[in-house]
Amino acid sequence: MKIFKAILVCTAWLTVAGVQAQNPVICDRYTPDPAPYVHGDTLYLFVDHDEDETENGYFTMKDWLLYSTVDMVNWTYRGTPLTGETFKTWAKTTNDCWASQCIERNGKWYWYVTATYANGGYPAIGVAVADSPAGPYVDKIKKPLVKGWGKIDPTVMIDDDGQAYLFYGNGNFGLWYTKLAKSMTAISGGEKEINIKDESAFGPFKGYDDNNNPKSNLEEATWLYKRNGKYYLEYAAGGVPEHWAYSTADKITGPWTYQGKVMGQADNSFTIHGGSVEYKGHHYMFYHNGKLPNGGGYKRATCVEEFTRFENDSIPYIKFTTKGVEPLQTLNPFVEQEAETLNQSQGVKCMGDYTGCYVTDISAGDYLKVRNVDFGETGAKLFRARVKSTGKGNLMIRTASKSGAIKGRIAIESTNGEWTDVTCELTQPISGVQNLFFTFSGTGTSLFDFDCWQFYEDPSAITTHTQSITPKTSSIFDLLGRKTKQGKGIRIVNGKKVTGK
Repeated sequence: MKIFKAILVCTAWLTVAGVQAQNPVICDRYTPDPAPYVHGDTLYLFVDHDEDETENGYFTMKDWLLYSTVDMVNWTYRGTPLTGETFKTWAKTTNDCWASQCIERNGKWYWYVTATYANGGYPAIGVAVADSPAGPYVDKIKKPLVKGWGKIDPTVMIDDDGQAYLFYGNGNFGLWYTKLAKSMTAISGGEKEINIKDESAFGPFKGYDDNNNPKSNLEEATWLYKRNGKYYLEYAAGGVPEHWAYSTADKITGPWTYQGKVMGQADNSFTIHGGSVEYKGHHYMFYHNGKLPNGGGYKRATCVEEFTRFENDSIPYIKFTTKGVEPLQTLNPFVEQEAETLNQSQGVKCMGDYTGCYVTDISAGDYLKVRNVDFGETGAKLFRARVKSTGKGNLMIRTASKSGAIKGRIAIESTNGEWTDVTCELTQPISGVQNLFFTFSGTGTSLFDFDCWQFYEDPSAITTHTQSITPKTSSIFDLLGRKTKQGKGIRIVNGKKVTGK
C-alpha cells in the first residue's frame, strides 16, 4: 500500500524564481546526517534514514543508506547496506540507527555507526566491514568499539603517518577521541577526553546543565579532517536548536582554537549534521534540513552548498539555498544509465542492494528527473528501458519539464515479473543538453519496476538490439560488487511483444 505516496513530492523544488533547484538532493526518502566521502572519481554519500512515520513523535531510524554521484546533481541510490540487524549481537535492532561515517582503507570499507547498546540502554559505536562501499557489510567483532552516555556521532580520519583516529561525543556528556588499531576494528591506547568547556577551543558556553555546570558550545556531530597540515573539527553547536561551527588545531590532540559559526539553524530542523569535502576542485558543505514535504525535526533531508575557502584555508559563513550546486559534467544518455540515478522525483521509491537497485512503487502522475543530459548535435532517435511488470502501464519521455511535449511513449504490458527490454522510436530527435523527465500513466498502485535506460542515435537499433538484456558492467559497478540481471529473451517494441533471438 502507498500510504505515504503523497509525502515525498519535490515539485516545489524544481524551480525557484525560474532557477533550477537542487536542495534537498534526495527526494524518495528522508536522509539525515550526511557523511560524504570522495573515492576516485566518485563522491559517496553515506546517510541515516528517518522513516516516513515516527514512533511516539521521536526519531525512527532503522537502517543506513548509500548514494553516489559523479556530477553533484544526479544521485544514484546504491542500496541499504546496513540495518540494525547487522549489529544484532549487541545492539537494539530497531529505531536507533543514528549518525555514522564510512572510510576506505587498503581496499576495505569501514562503516562506523551509532546504535543503542541493548544491555545498557545507552549509546554505543560499532563498525561494519565490506569489500565495496555498497556492501555486504559484516560486524566482524560483534561488540561495540566504545559505549556510554554521550558517545555518539563518530567521525574517522587517517592521518598522514597512517594512524587512524575516531572522534565522538555530545555536549551534555563530553568529547572523546581514540586511536584505531591497524585493523580499524579495535581501539588502541584507550579513550582520551577533550575539555569541551574550554571557550577558547569551542566557543562561549551556552548556559548551565541540571547540575549547574557550564554547557559547552559544542553540541554533537563532529566532522574531522586535515588540510594543508592543519586539523579541522566541524560540529553542531550552540545547544538546541543547533548551528554549524568549527575549530582548528596544529596537532590532532589539540589544543583546539574556536574559529566561529559556519552555518545557521537549518530550515525546519532543530539539528544540523554534515561535513565538508573537496571534490573535483570544488568545496562542498553537506548538511540536513526539514524541507521535504511533511519533513521536520524528526524527518530530515540532505542538502549541499558549494563554498570558496579563504586564502588562509578558513571557512566562510555559508548561506542556505534551495538552488544548491551546479553540475560538474553532463550525463551521457548513449550509455546505459541506472533508473535510480536521479536529480528529482515524485512518488517513487528506490529499492535494492549491492546485487542491483531499481525504481519501484510507480503510479500514474509520478515522475523522474535526470539533469544536464547531453544528447549531442545528432540527437537521439530510439529509446530502450528495462522494466518488470505483472500489469500494464505507460512510460513517457519528455524534456524541459514533467509536462513538456511527449517525445516518446511505451505501452508496457505484463512481463510476467521478469526483467524485460522495452523500446520505442522517438516522435522527434532529442538533441543538445536537456533535462530529461520520465512520466507515467496507468491504473493501479504499482505499474511496473524500472531498472535502467539508454538512448540511441541509430533507429535501426530497434531491430538489431540483442535479445539478451544482461547489462554491460562498468567500473563503478565492479567497485560496488553489483551482479548483473538476466532477462528471458522478451522485449516490447512500439507496444508489441517480441520473443526469441
